[in-house]
Amino acid sequence: MEQLYFTEEHKMLRDMVRDFARNEVKPLAQELDERGGFPHESVKKMAELGLMGIPWDEKYGGTGMDTMALVIAIEEIGKVCPSTAATMMAHTSLGTAPIAVFGTEEQKERYLPGLASGKKIGAFGLTEPNAGSDAGNTQTRAVLNGDEYIVNGEKAFCTNAGEAAVMIFTAVMIENGEEKGISAFVIDADTEGLSLSPPEKKMGWCGSDTRSVFFRDMHIPKSAVLGNPSKGFKQFLKTLTGGRITIGALGIGTAQGAFSRALAYSKEREAFGKPIYKFQGVSFKLSDMATQIEAARHLVYYAAWKKDQGLPVIKEAAMAKLFSSETAMMVTTEAIQVLGGYGYIKEYDVERFFRDAKILEIGEGTSEIQRMIIAKELINSVQSV
Repeated sequence: MEQLYFTEEHKMLRDMVRDFARNEVKPLAQELDERGGFPHESVKKMAELGLMGIPWDEKYGGTGMDTMALVIAIEEIGKVCPSTAATMMAHTSLGTAPIAVFGTEEQKERYLPGLASGKKIGAFGLTEPNAGSDAGNTQTRAVLNGDEYIVNGEKAFCTNAGEAAVMIFTAVMIENGEEKGISAFVIDADTEGLSLSPPEKKMGWCGSDTRSVFFRDMHIPKSAVLGNPSKGFKQFLKTLTGGRITIGALGIGTAQGAFSRALAYSKEREAFGKPIYKFQGVSFKLSDMATQIEAARHLVYYAAWKKDQGLPVIKEAAMAKLFSSETAMMVTTEAIQVLGGYGYIKEYDVERFFRDAKILEIGEGTSEIQRMIIAKELINSVQSV
């Protein structure tokens, strides 16, 4: 597969990130999961390696690589610590991408150098208590008052919010009492009127910061509107499309991490006088796990390749996200089964991977939403024949 998609630069990046993940991230993963919090030490080192700005222009402090490179990095880190990979993924795909893709030159010059270099962390507020899958039901309001907007509302499940220096969020723009549609805004996270909840206590991704964000009479300038005000809804939908490719990469990493541990255990553990991989019940599980991981990897890599070619990728991104997230859930479940009772013990990493996998079927659009997107794209393609 590498011959199909990887350049020599991609292979060098993979080897570098793999070594970093094994030597620097893996030793911290279990403790990070147990105590919760934020992977400050790993994020600092990732910034030094240029991993916090992989696809962004070098003139803004990025690495100047592509989506495929970002997928590679997320997958490798996800193999050892999905929480740390999720932190980098959300920062890049959600907290930085909207500025890099849609921002004005002034916004890029103001925000990108800090974000692309990893000196600052970015977060994106989209989901609300009453606007999850139905993102068009956004209740947050930005009311124009002279030369500024006054924002009131709430965002939920915002990854990196507690560590972010830059916050992007969506809100309904209101001018002269009339709704003008949903737009995205970018602000400094210390803007007066913005407050945060305590960190959420989660089943998985325990080493990733997740909070609610509150806007209470927050005054922001007109220049905070991100990109074209009339295309705000389409802009964040495009952001989510790119994010589905990267969360697909995290699905691969999570599945591969659990599978590798189950495979190694099957060679070491003996029952009835022989290694358990020699039993058909175990070997068939391993075969199915490996097959689904490989299929998921093809879907994710193909979507990343299409995006890098500038080709339409809505269907491919949805397929990649759907299949890889459900693969991660299946593989981590079966990995626990292979380890038996030990798979249920926190000392063995597959229990952590299992908990980390479930959110992949929910975040960045649920599995149900992905199926709706795929179906719509299929029907549209039939109509255009």
